[in-house]
Amino acid sequence: MLDPAPRMALDADFGFAAIGRTAKDAAIVEELYDHTIDVVLRAEALGGWRALDDKHTFDIEYWDLEQAKLKKAGSPPAFAGEVALVTGAASGIGKACVESFLKRGAAVVGIDRNPAIDGMWPRADFLGIACDLTDRQAVSAALDQAVKRFGGLDMLVLNAGIFPSSQPIQDIPPETWQRTMTVNVEASLSLLQACHPLLKLAPRGGRIVVIGSKNVPAPGPGAAAYSASKAALNQLARVAALEWGKDNIRINSIHPNAVYDTALWTDEVLASRAKAYNLTVEQYRKNNLLKTEVASKDVAELAAEMCGPLFAKTTAAQVPVDGGNERVV
Repeated sequence: MLDPAPRMALDADFGFAAIGRTAKDAAIVEELYDHTIDVVLRAEALGGWRALDDKHTFDIEYWDLEQAKLKKAGSPPAFAGEVALVTGAASGIGKACVESFLKRGAAVVGIDRNPAIDGMWPRADFLGIACDLTDRQAVSAALDQAVKRFGGLDMLVLNAGIFPSSQPIQDIPPETWQRTMTVNVEASLSLLQACHPLLKLAPRGGRIVVIGSKNVPAPGPGAAAYSASKAALNQLARVAALEWGKDNIRINSIHPNAVYDTALWTDEVLASRAKAYNLTVEQYRKNNLLKTEVASKDVAELAAEMCGPLFAKTTAAQVPVDGGNERVV
């Protein structure tokens, strides 16, 4: 990099590209370019350039104003110039992760089955894509769209998942078991495979955070399908850490518990889980050593930090965010 100044590049085959240290900077460059072209076209329509009048004075002032925006940026935030992809981004932990990464200066691609993801953050450094992660072609198209928009991928948060209704093992329908494995394990494997070539190219090294579950070290009764799927995903992450360390990709897992502001925890699921432990819903919410309630933001902030410099020399870690659980401790 010659300097941190944003630039515009014109190529006869590719076309126009706006380049900046953040997506916001690049958007300002694009706006400047579009405005400049508009000024040139108006000048040509008038028969060429003329001495400055009020209209052209405004054009110069406009240019100076936009340049001033770029100069006021100051020191870049931690993830400036980097791109994060978050699955299950429309609600709960995924939504909180988007906000945590945006706050740290990353451009973020949010993927969710909910079509509302498209317009959840109307800003230059966010791209929302409605996508079913079990559809490999749709995932490939989503990644292509993300790379065309932001240029690459540096960080991946595997958050999307489902939690089926509580059932004893003998009553689990085959379709429930298969659906849980498809969404929680196979879709994550597919996305990891698709993202690997991009993460290998990340200038600061690729980073992956897997949102696991307390059910990995301490499974609960009635949650066999969910517990088994999260355990399988956790084992997949451990093997990925072994295989992808040579590619400068690190992968760590977070095991939250009692995070109830998520789409997984419907009133029905919450009531059934509380009943399985002979607790009231309120007791179940704070059923940990610290007697505290864990929020999506708590998990998201750790996920973002795991992609930052504090965890630069850590891979294959499994960190609980659960207020302290007797069965895990």
